[in-house]
Amino acid sequence: MSSKKAIVSAFSSLYTDQRIEKVCHTLFENGYLIDLIGNDWKGAEKMERPYPFSRIHLQSKSLKTAYFEFNWKLFHLLKKKSDQNTILYANDLDALLPNYIIAKKLQIPLIFDSHEIFSEMPDIQGKMSQKIWRYLEKKLVPQLPLMITASNSYARWFHEKYNANPVVVQNAPRKAAYFPQDSHNNPKVILYQGYINRSRGIDKAILAMHHMEDVVLKIAGDGTERKEYEELMIKENLQNKVHFLGKLHPEDLKKITVTADAGISIEENGGASYLYSLPNKVLDYIQARVPVVMANLPEMQNIAQRFHVGEIIEDHHPERIAKTFTRILQNGKEYYSKGLEEAAEVLCWENEEKKLLEVFQRVSQ
Repeated sequence: MSSKKAIVSAFSSLYTDQRIEKVCHTLFENGYLIDLIGNDWKGAEKMERPYPFSRIHLQSKSLKTAYFEFNWKLFHLLKKKSDQNTILYANDLDALLPNYIIAKKLQIPLIFDSHEIFSEMPDIQGKMSQKIWRYLEKKLVPQLPLMITASNSYARWFHEKYNANPVVVQNAPRKAAYFPQDSHNNPKVILYQGYINRSRGIDKAILAMHHMEDVVLKIAGDGTERKEYEELMIKENLQNKVHFLGKLHPEDLKKITVTADAGISIEENGGASYLYSLPNKVLDYIQARVPVVMANLPEMQNIAQRFHVGEIIEDHHPERIAKTFTRILQNGKEYYSKGLEEAAEVLCWENEEKKLLEVFQRVSQ
């Protein structure tokens, strides 16, 4: 029998989505024929992969119409590419419907990977779009026999809400071999990496810099609120203490991460998706052996209780955030090194990919 074909689709430019890259690479290395589909909305950066990939061209200018256009075009592309030897792999709710329709029509396996609780994202709270995504989630998720999600708290939420039983595959990075033990930064560097939007505590971290000396906050990433936060930085006259690095290639970002004195992941409770998240950046910092300032939310509390990898903020008041920043910088990297080493051995993709492959093996017999 020929190798199984896995068509992996996502509403994504693919360039910076490290979870999708890791999933596809693992499947490719284990003999699956990968066909990765994203889109070119807001750009299509050059990238190289050892397996085929394509980006659906979107003409839409607004995100709302882009979702509809992508799903319509994805449906027709999946219809053309899928056969009885295909496993469909849908990343997040915004790519699920066309995958579901094709899987049902052809009676082929569908695996749904919910990176987050899409219907509970802060950006759509109270909007009509939230009602649409909730309706779609309610209709489709209970009918899915194969589901993956990114945290234990997410899995519990989906089980309680829809009686689903997702397999938890955390978005951990691959093991890294070498890291400098002391970066000797002057000024010290606090790093935020990831998407720049509301409820991530970025604005509070910027304001916390009023209470810091000989420290710079570096913000690596892009997103809907970047311009607003850059304006906040200027308004507060913090240009010497806050640096926006823009969107970086994952490999370039890794080189910056290892040099930081501390990483931050101080998401606010902006709905269930953030409340129950285990942000990628937390695991990235750990793998880079960089101590972490974390929010007082369930998954990050669990990490802090299991491993001595950083500090939990009391709340999101800028002055108290600054006190936590100061504490972690005064302690230094060496103070957290044992806990970071222990966590890095456990929280790595080499452990998580085993669970991913088990799900695929169920439908590849």
